[in-house]
Amino acid sequence: MIYQGKIIRTSSKLYQVYLEDGRLVEAFAMGKLRLGKTPLVGDHVIVEEMGDKFGIQEILERFNRLYRPNIVNVDQVFIVISCVEPDFHSLLCDKMIFKANLANIHPILVFTKLDLIPKDHYVYRFIEDYQHSGYDVVLVEKEGSINDFKSYLKKKISVLSGNSGVGKSTLLNRLDSDLMLKTQKISKALGRGKHTTTNTTLFEIGEGYVADTPGFSTLSFENDSKRKLSIVVLDFKAYQSCKFNDCLHVSEPQCGIKDAVKQGLISEIRYNNYLKVLDEMKED
Repeated sequence: MIYQGKIIRTSSKLYQVYLEDGRLVEAFAMGKLRLGKTPLVGDHVIVEEMGDKFGIQEILERFNRLYRPNIVNVDQVFIVISCVEPDFHSLLCDKMIFKANLANIHPILVFTKLDLIPKDHYVYRFIEDYQHSGYDVVLVEKEGSINDFKSYLKKKISVLSGNSGVGKSTLLNRLDSDLMLKTQKISKALGRGKHTTTNTTLFEIGEGYVADTPGFSTLSFENDSKRKLSIVVLDFKAYQSCKFNDCLHVSEPQCGIKDAVKQGLISEIRYNNYLKVLDEMKED
């Protein structure tokens, strides 16, 4: 029998695959496949059932890949941002958004610790700016409902990104109180510390899958392309009617992005942060 499935964990030379019929099985990479690319967590695969064994015949086309952690076909990244402790910084937040754009992963902004700030706090201005720009924004309070957050998980592969202390672990534990226990059990089975394991595991939460590793290990842009960034920023998508095909939207004449910023159609905050990131990047 032939099935389609999704790899949710790798361990040694075996792969845990969630099959389309609901079964979770261990599969090995078949000989022909081993000569090609290596199966990774998140891969959609074709699996053959052979008696009591399962073999991965084929890896279907991937639409994106993260290298640290090593995971593919990520649908979305939850960019978790605390309003205070640590304080919110728009450049840091936008860098994570731009990293998601470059990786072809949909960003969802999750603001935490809203219960610790007054209603006139400056963070709300930035929240409104993101919402006005068309970003998915989830607001999380300590005692509030997290149903909005949970609704985004359904049938998706998600990763979380954000600085230490912003509330990623707290958020996941509110979704599934057993998650930390599951992570520790897997780390113990691998004989490694929780923070040193190189294995990636997808945990089933809220009818979707969440990776146990952070979304982005670095926010350096020195190895990224200026030209690619100028194209993939979500805010720019509808206004790229520039005179020059290689326009970086900095000082070029007849630039659709700069015109849209002047007209208030593109966030000036995002545009200025884009310019700052551009300055960090090497020449293409």
